[in-house]
Amino acid sequence: MTQRGHVGIAGAGLVGRILAFSLLRRGWRVTLFDRDRLDGRESCGMAGAGMLAPFAELEHAEPIVNHLGLEGLHLWPQILSACKKPVFFQQEGSLMVAEPKDRPDLARIHRRVLAKIEDAQDVIAVDSHAMRHLEPNLCGRFGAGLYFPSEGQLEGWELFPALMHEILDRGARWHTCTEVRHLGAHRIETQDGAHEFDWVMDCRGLGARPDLKRLRGVRGELIAVEAPDVRLTRPIRLIQPRFPVYVVPRPDSIYLIGATVIESDSLAPLSVRGGLELLAAAYHLDPGFATARICNVSIHCRPAFPDNVPRVLHRPGLIRLNGLYRHGFLATPAIVADVLAHLAGALDDIQFPELWHRESE
Repeated sequence: MTQRGHVGIAGAGLVGRILAFSLLRRGWRVTLFDRDRLDGRESCGMAGAGMLAPFAELEHAEPIVNHLGLEGLHLWPQILSACKKPVFFQQEGSLMVAEPKDRPDLARIHRRVLAKIEDAQDVIAVDSHAMRHLEPNLCGRFGAGLYFPSEGQLEGWELFPALMHEILDRGARWHTCTEVRHLGAHRIETQDGAHEFDWVMDCRGLGARPDLKRLRGVRGELIAVEAPDVRLTRPIRLIQPRFPVYVVPRPDSIYLIGATVIESDSLAPLSVRGGLELLAAAYHLDPGFATARICNVSIHCRPAFPDNVPRVLHRPGLIRLNGLYRHGFLATPAIVADVLAHLAGALDDIQFPELWHRESE
């Protein structure tokens, strides 16, 4: 395969890994710099549930997020099929439920989502009969909900190592535990000196705040439990007054319980109150969680701009990908595809030009 040039990537989280993998597959040479280890355990992507929910997110998100997510649902199977190591992927829809007293909120969400989409079949109001078919264990407590039939999920804890092996096997250089002190067009500076490239990609997330002053952190809290007495088959969002809670089923009776809309950039450990609220919501959703065992607790902050819409900031020799908010798994494949089109000079193939902003030199 013809070599296309050398790209330096600052940040090897979800965006950096997908970008590196995609570039290597197209003949670019790649060097990564990351303050984390190879396993990426400190990445905010490792504290995400991997939900691919372009319609459920429209409660608060702009339509562009829906369009990015729909393209992502198309691209993810292609990415995963190119990885030698298997990664759990499911596309059996997601469900949003609420207690009877919170049903007005559910109706409001339904109206808001319908106002932003073209096809009403992308969100379906379900009654007790349909609920019994979709999630029998929820039917007795939640007789109504919203069903998003095309949505899905993937396992980030499997994706990160799968991408790591692909990137290394394809010949990339990877500087771990390395702090990027400064970067600019064609140049990345670390404690080991300066490195020159044809292109520099800034994928540092909140690590780029010295250069992107409008970034803020949005805290995510995630508890993984083993719950053999629970029988849920797809991601569930429980709408409640304080904040929505999601429960995501994984193989081997593992469930992820989390909240992603906490406006804070604190990385402090999960508080007793926070843990109790998440676990109580899960128990309320399904009493089988009473016998669950906690396997892991993950805390991280996602980078977001004020409008919660991603941006691709660019000038010759430098592209910054940032502000993916809680839509990292949802939006990354589509944004990376546009970056590849830009590098190839196929500007007419960029699907989301509204995300691109010229950066002053």
